This record gives sequence, structure tokens and C-alpha cells, in this order.
Amino acid sequence: MTAPRRFTELAAVAAAALFLLSWAMLHTAWYDEGEIIDIPVYSNYGTATEDGAVPYRDFQLEYPPGALPAFVVPALLSDDQSGFRSVFEALMTLCGVVTVLLTAVTLRGLRASQPRTVGALALVATFPLLLGSVVLTRFDLYPTALVAGALAALVHRRDRLGFVLLGGAVAVKLFPAVLVPVALGYVWRRRGRREAVVCLALCAGVVALAYLPFLLVAPDGVAHSLGRQLSRPLQIESLGSALYLAAHHLVGLDAEMRSGHGSQNLYATGTAVTAVVLSLFQIAVLVWIWLRRPVTNEELVRWVAAALVAFVALGKVLSPQFLIWLVPVVPLVGGIRGLRASALLAVALVLTQLWFPSRYWNLARELDPLPSALVLLRDLILVALLIVLVRDRRESVRSP
Repeated sequence: MTAPRRFTELAAVAAAALFLLSWAMLHTAWYDEGEIIDIPVYSNYGTATEDGAVPYRDFQLEYPPGALPAFVVPALLSDDQSGFRSVFEALMTLCGVVTVLLTAVTLRGLRASQPRTVGALALVATFPLLLGSVVLTRFDLYPTALVAGALAALVHRRDRLGFVLLGGAVAVKLFPAVLVPVALGYVWRRRGRREAVVCLALCAGVVALAYLPFLLVAPDGVAHSLGRQLSRPLQIESLGSALYLAAHHLVGLDAEMRSGHGSQNLYATGTAVTAVVLSLFQIAVLVWIWLRRPVTNEELVRWVAAALVAFVALGKVLSPQFLIWLVPVVPLVGGIRGLRASALLAVALVLTQLWFPSRYWNLARELDPLPSALVLLRDLILVALLIVLVRDRRESVRSP
């Protein structure tokens, strides 16, 4: 039975308050110990832009141009590192609250029941406590909020607005691009090819507008930024690396960590080939998902979740903050499948916190067995989550 509108509104307000409480608790107990932060990198980007430097031309910007507000606004409103972090955290807090509220809007569009609404919002509101302090020092809640807005618009039949928001999310961080084919198939099946083309043009237009000024003044810098992402080696937290680490501990396979491309990466015999094979498998799974072409809202959120999980679980890079992308999407999936998927996501979040940041350098520098095992288990849980999302449950029929 669909939850009454008033119930959903009250649940959304309560969930937003619970998110703020969870955010505050990240500054207590063990959460703020031994943080591994990207704040200084963001501060350098913001300060350089404030001083008149042009991104991509005068300094190398790792991210798409839509990410710049997350760096420039704190720089404009602060005078030092501490002030920058305070403003940055305030912005991410706002993005988190917006994500919670938009998730409630999507659940309303899905005609979710009261228990489903409460369960989904509870997971989204408390995920910072499950994942840990990495939420405070990464800007991933910014594109995640835009993805949540795009989904809310799509399930409420605001297709063009949904694609504009999706284009904005891609312009902030590239990962939402894997959702575009799913959304495109959804609109195509419901409203026809012409409307799908219009929506795609709007999405592409937003991305083009974000990139165009920088392409004109620094095409090489933009190309370098994109190439840096595509050419990354096998990162130490990825599924491929976790399997190599298991072989290292079980059969003595020689392996070592080398830093590069802004991360710690694993090198052993065959890791370069493994990175390529893993990427090809990731693409193949994504193409299979894209061909599902959902018709209903329930199918849309299921295949959007599947595409995002496939991108995260099967990639050659899997940083802890990537799990933030899954939080407002996976809990939207309905039925027993949704319960299982949400439970697996919660387990993956907790497993990540068990080794990041407290045991991360033991993993990276010493290839320590405990964090290696935790990383492998987390990655396998994400694969199980993907299987739950894509598997079709068919009741067996007995012949008389």
C-alpha cells in the first residue's frame, strides 16, 4: 500500500534530521582519527582559481569543470585551510540533506509503502556512520545529489529536467555517464525516439557547455584530465587487485605497491593485462544492462542501480568514496530484491570502514593480510550485490 503523502513528507524531514545527526557524530569517537583527506588538493584548486589561474591551462585539474564550485566557493569564503574545510563540509552537508529529500521524492514517485519508505530513507540518512570519515573530505555528495535529482525527475515524468540534471552530474564527475543509456532507453520505450533524442541532446548540451570554455583555452589540459582517468593502473582496492593480494598471501605471488595517478596501485606479473580484461568485462556487463531498456519506474531504479554497481564493483579503480554513489540509488529498489540489495550495500559500507582509513596504509605499504582480506570481502559483497540486482527470479515449474 502506497504511503500517504503526509507520511512521506514527515519521514523525509525526520531522515534529514537523522542525516545531520549522523554527520555530527562523524566528528566524535574514532571517526576523526587518522583521516586520509583530499581537502588540501581541493584547497589548492580553489585558491589557484581565486587568484586568477585558469583550470586546465595554468594548473592540472583532475576533475571535470563542473566540480569547480566545490573548490572555489570554500576558497572564496575562507582565509586558511581550517576555514576552507569548514565551508567545504557545510556544502557537503547541504548536498547530503538534498540527497535525502530527493530520495523521498523518488520514493513518492515509486508509490513506495510506508515500511519501504522508512527503510530506504533510514539507510540513506545513516550511511555516513556506516562508511566513516571519508564522507567528510570528498566532494562526491555533490554529483550524487544531482543523480538523486535526476532520478526524482524521471520517476515523476519530468524527463527533460532529469536529463539536464544528469548532464550536470556528468559535468561534475564522470561516473553518472553510465546511467545515461539506462535513462535514454526508459524515455525511448515510454515516449518514443524523438523525445529520447531531445533528452540526450539536453544532457550532452549541459556537458558541452561546462567543457566548452576550457576546451577553447586549454584543449591539451582537458585531454590530459580525461586521459589521466582512462589510463589509471590497477588500484590496490579494486577487485582485480584484491584477488592478486589473496594470491600473494596464499601462494607467495610477488606483488608491490607503487603510487601514481593520485592513488596507490598494485603491480605484479599480469596486473596490466588484468586491468585491461577487467575493464573490458566491466564494459560488456554495462552494455548488457543498457540493453534492458526499462519501461516502468521500478525497472528504471533497478537497472540504474545495477549499472552503477557494475561500474563500481568491476572497475580497475575502487576508492572508498565510490560507495557514496550507490547510497541514494540501491535502497530505491523494491521487494525482496531491494531488501537483499540494501543489506549487502550496508555490509559493504561497514567493511570499507573497517579498513579505511585506519588500516589503509598497512594495506598499501605492507600488503597486510587483514586489510587485504577485508578489501577482498568488500569487493565480493559488491559483486554479490550486482548479481542480486541483475538476476531474474523465475519460479520453477514442475511437470506432472
